[in-house]
Amino acid sequence: MRLWIGLHLHQLPLEVFSPNWCNDAGSVVLEQERVLAASPAARAAGVAPGMRRGGVLVLMPDVRLHVRSPEREAEALNTAALALLQYTPLVAVAEESTLLIDIGASLRLFGGIRALCRRVRASLRALGYSGVLSCAPTARGAWMLARRRAGRAMRIESLTRRLDSLPASLPPPARAYATWFEGIGCFSLGAMRRLPRPGLQRRCGRALLDMLDAAYGMAPELFEWVEAPTSFHARIELFDRLENAEECLMGAERLVQQLTGWLCAHQLAVERITLLLEHERGRVARPPTPVDIALAEPTWHDAHLVRLLRERLAKLTLEAPVIALALDANQVQPMAPPNESLFPEPGGSEEDRLRMFELLIARLGPDNVLQALPQADYRPEVANNWVPVQEKVRETVRASQMPPDVESLARPTWILAKPIALLMRNHRPFYGSPLKMASEAERIEAGWWSQTQTRDYFIAEGQDHTLYWVYRERIVGSGEDEAPRWYLHGLFG
Repeated sequence: MRLWIGLHLHQLPLEVFSPNWCNDAGSVVLEQERVLAASPAARAAGVAPGMRRGGVLVLMPDVRLHVRSPEREAEALNTAALALLQYTPLVAVAEESTLLIDIGASLRLFGGIRALCRRVRASLRALGYSGVLSCAPTARGAWMLARRRAGRAMRIESLTRRLDSLPASLPPPARAYATWFEGIGCFSLGAMRRLPRPGLQRRCGRALLDMLDAAYGMAPELFEWVEAPTSFHARIELFDRLENAEECLMGAERLVQQLTGWLCAHQLAVERITLLLEHERGRVARPPTPVDIALAEPTWHDAHLVRLLRERLAKLTLEAPVIALALDANQVQPMAPPNESLFPEPGGSEEDRLRMFELLIARLGPDNVLQALPQADYRPEVANNWVPVQEKVRETVRASQMPPDVESLARPTWILAKPIALLMRNHRPFYGSPLKMASEAERIEAGWWSQTQTRDYFIAEGQDHTLYWVYRERIVGSGEDEAPRWYLHGLFG
């Protein structure tokens, strides 16, 4: 089934300057010295579209005035189009700040039209924009419904009824002839369609008929689809200087939405991103503050990236105010499909475990979340090395570092950082109670090149049946040191 979403972004250019402009105390956008858009606070004070600058200043002397910027509006439209590529690769930019999205093949993936519309609206809010969303079986039909806030039409019959009731001045080719249509009593698209086609074409041109035929599903539609760039770099300038790193999250979320659309368009997953916090320029210029996010598992989901950025920004102290944000995708790789096994793993999937590691790294720092990397050495003190969990250690490398027969040995899971010297009572080592040897000796003779170790390790059992890992030094001294010395080196679970 072919189904389109028409998304008309409100022509509120102030949104381009500030994602949270609606929370402003009072802001107004002017075009040719007249009000084009006003924030809720300004509208509450009596500011209305079309009002002159002087009238606005009389009502609100402290109002913030902004001049409309078509360049920034076009940039905002392209930003929204890039972000919406995460739902379908077929996104087109239409007239009058409207996006057309072919979502017929995406309905099942996102759980139906209602769920998909909710996702699109959520993405639009994350970008800081507002708009009108409609659905229709044709792209031009969706465009017209969105321009008039006419809701959704899922079938061609219902679309025809909705379009027939729309005003005749809605199609752009008909606006130049609005007076003529009123003079002949043609006030709706339904009445326009009942006019003789040859006469309508001679009077208004072929473009009007082509648009009507496309909207009603009687002619094919061709569009130039939005193409994602080959590499990703996004940047936004902030509406005001931010002195708290946590306040940068809203702008960062807008950049992440663009990144998600770019990743889905190229079927890629990101392994490392860098958020650059840009500071003042000029004499007090300083280099941007980087916020690096390294992921244990490549992802293309915006919610996870935003959660990691929130943790990092909450811990960051700014040395200078931030005036702009930039986001780079440093490492990407082809997107891997999810592993849907018949029997899910207990305690969560591998992806859940990796996301937990990433969250811990964001909170505690990469130097405090480590993984074990075995070394090819029999000495317990040097048989393991701790490296950051972000480092990719292949299982073949990990296995090659293990001595060939070490897996068959009984080793405890908890090795003490420093062995504890044991007391001797009745010629037996003592640790809370006399220890009884419960295994044969494991002899270690290694380290002649750096730190020689000659030890006999045993599994010892206390009277409470607790198991310990103890060793006896084989090289003893003379005199008082002639007797063997025993040490506790590990505990069994």
